[in-house]
Amino acid sequence: MWKLLTRAPAALLRVHFPDSWAAPPASAGLKTYLPVPTFEDVSIPERTKLKFVERAPLVPKVRREPKNLKDIRGPSSEATEFTDGNFAILALGGGYLHWGHFEMMRLTINRSMDPKNMFAKWRVQAPFKAITRKGVGQRMGGGKGAIDHYVTPVKTGCLIVEMGGRCEFKEVQGFLNQKGQYWGKFYLPKRV
Repeated sequence: MWKLLTRAPAALLRVHFPDSWAAPPASAGLKTYLPVPTFEDVSIPERTKLKFVERAPLVPKVRREPKNLKDIRGPSSEATEFTDGNFAILALGGGYLHWGHFEMMRLTINRSMDPKNMFAKWRVQAPFKAITRKGVGQRMGGGKGAIDHYVTPVKTGCLIVEMGGRCEFKEVQGFLNQKGQYWGKFYLPKRV
């Protein structure tokens, strides 16, 4: 059988049937692989995990402020550049982060990351802006309501969480993308 195939013309060996489910014949060639990254210049800080964020600021008396919606309008001017890490969650729009958002991000990222090779850090402040509410069923008037909870205003383009260390994109993509779908977008410095 092999003797017949070696004598056959080359065109007969390269016949391709478009409706066939069989794979086309493989061709030999030189494979080029990307070099394995070395993380020689990466320094991992002493505290690698995201730290706990307080529910309310540790100030004895907080003033009740107006809404001040300019806190969340327009592009961000702070926390837009990377400091130590290579990956981050980027806010695609303005809004408020509640304490529950911080806690959910902290628990998921700390559970999923490898603390010996990775680190994460917050790029936004803990909740500091007071939000007031009046009790249910109260009539209009009577002044501004009591403080209900605290939030962190975030503008468009602000980095929320930054990650880095001896890790590649594929290692952090899963859990950062999972958290990023709620608060922003998974972001890389080089738009891979």
